[in-house]
Amino acid sequence: MQVLVKLGGTLLDEPASRKQVARGVAEAINAGRRLTLVHGGGRQMTRFLQERGVESQFVEGLRVTTDQVLDAVLKVFAGTVNKLLVASLIEEGVPAVGISGIDGALVEAEPLREELGHVGRPVRSNPELLRCLTDGGFVPVVACVAGSRNGRIFNVNADQMAVACAKGLKPDALVFLTDVDGVLDAKKRPIRRLDRQGMKELMESGVAAGGMLAKLRAAGDALDAGIGEVIIAPGAMPAVLTRVLSGELVGTRLEGGERSE
Repeated sequence: MQVLVKLGGTLLDEPASRKQVARGVAEAINAGRRLTLVHGGGRQMTRFLQERGVESQFVEGLRVTTDQVLDAVLKVFAGTVNKLLVASLIEEGVPAVGISGIDGALVEAEPLREELGHVGRPVRSNPELLRCLTDGGFVPVVACVAGSRNGRIFNVNADQMAVACAKGLKPDALVFLTDVDGVLDAKKRPIRRLDRQGMKELMESGVAAGGMLAKLRAAGDALDAGIGEVIIAPGAMPAVLTRVLSGELVGTRLEGGERSE
């Protein structure tokens, strides 16, 4: 079973939580799953910029990426966050390889909007590098940085990066591990199954906002691209990957049909 897992940056911010994530990945691999990981690191990025006296600016949840911020993106996402995660995975016996969307032209992007600076929108993906690594028994760990054919570098939303990789790789499942219990209803209760109409209602009503709104949009793109199963689950839960991939109703399973519960 081929699975692409997007890890929220909050899960990678502390050594203890990073170690738990690594153990969960190791358990899933030992159970016979082939994994590819995509990660963010927004909290780490904000802290890095603050320490250097740079104020983070956002437009509709996307970080305005100036030349100075882009340099930080490479240092934090493709550098510190990526390599600390790879090191934690190696410690748990996982043969992890840290890369970004630039490597092997894995994810190509174009400017999203001029006001955002170096923020990119993925336009195509080339999964050959991921296949080469996974066929060789390695676990790719992809930082959310993409490139273009004319040598530009872009900061890409990690959820969109995960979907772009999934569109190329065509995994059996796409799992978003986040810092909440799943998609929540208006009373803050987890919704275990959610169809496309339910997703639309949550987005239009404002119940899904901020990071969850971005995840639902990304999940919709993945379903449209034919990804068979999309799951949003609490990354801090012990053995969460093993549990969701074995069919347990943990978090929220997003479906293309007409049922929500």
